[in-house]
Amino acid sequence: MIEGKKKCIGLIFGGNSNEHEVSISSAKTVYQAFNSEINKERFTVKAFYINKYGDWLDSDSSEKILIGENENNKTKKQGIFNEEKINFLEGIEFRNVDVWFPLLHGFNGEDGSIHGLLKFTKKPLVGCGIIGSALGMDKILMKTIFSNLKLPQVNYLVFQNEDLNDKEVKNKIINEILKKLNFPVFVKPSNSGSSLGISKVIDESEILKALEKAREIDPRILIEEGLEVREIECGIIGNSKLLTSEIGEVIYESDWYDYDSKYHSNNRIIIPAEIDSKITKEIKDIAIKSCRALNIFGFARVDFFLEKSSNKILLNEINTIPGFTKNSMFPMLWEASGLKIEQLVARLVDISSESVI
Repeated sequence: MIEGKKKCIGLIFGGNSNEHEVSISSAKTVYQAFNSEINKERFTVKAFYINKYGDWLDSDSSEKILIGENENNKTKKQGIFNEEKINFLEGIEFRNVDVWFPLLHGFNGEDGSIHGLLKFTKKPLVGCGIIGSALGMDKILMKTIFSNLKLPQVNYLVFQNEDLNDKEVKNKIINEILKKLNFPVFVKPSNSGSSLGISKVIDESEILKALEKAREIDPRILIEEGLEVREIECGIIGNSKLLTSEIGEVIYESDWYDYDSKYHSNNRIIIPAEIDSKITKEIKDIAIKSCRALNIFGFARVDFFLEKSSNKILLNEINTIPGFTKNSMFPMLWEASGLKIEQLVARLVDISSESVI
């Protein structure tokens, strides 16, 4: 890139995912940050919206969604996928993009799919690579690795590709849950985000319905033991050196931190969290260790539970493309750590060009 030339940021959002709307909200925040006074001399943004059918819209149409001139739910199937047009990117001009910034939450994005596609462009990318993204998205594989490293977690069980129409299989699953876990339990699809597909189960009668709900999203299902906990979160940025943000706590009014709590409720956010300095240091150490274990770099949000009765730290999960919405913890954590959203997005672009050891 010629010295002094603005970097063109390729902002990808939307997607064929159950977190489509969250992705659009995140992209609007990031778009505004890049177009702020302190950034518009360094960056231009080229928007790439993927609709719910998986079709890519041109940059002009994509930008209109970000500035509110077009409603995303009005975009129709483009007919790009057909026998005559094998190249689904036909008509999408992306050659002048200098750095990619994918904000595709959930399937076909956060799982490493978009990272694999963008790798062929040979341009830097904000965020981690294919492996880290795939592992961070898959709760079962992630927890298996954490278990092997003896990182503290809640008790859990895994059921993969079980036939829930088979009475013997259903009884086997229910009996194993009753034998090995204490109620309440949380039933989760292995691959999903924003708490979609998750159910809190308080007794045996609710298990089957929760399993079927999770299976609608993923046939691989995780069951976790529910404890009385505080929701603690830590931001990560960096490549060869990972930096941690201030520690934050979410206090929510609902029974548990579900989708509506995350995006539609007035939660209390406390940053820094009111916890002991020793616990803070341990959380930051585990956050870095867990990201290294999964080859996660660039930026991420690491979620923890802090058991109320014992102050025991329990690693929950890592989000490799955390939300940037007005209610999202990740930008709040970094603002409390000295990086406003405008500075944060610029820093993430700078990090994308650094070498990874």
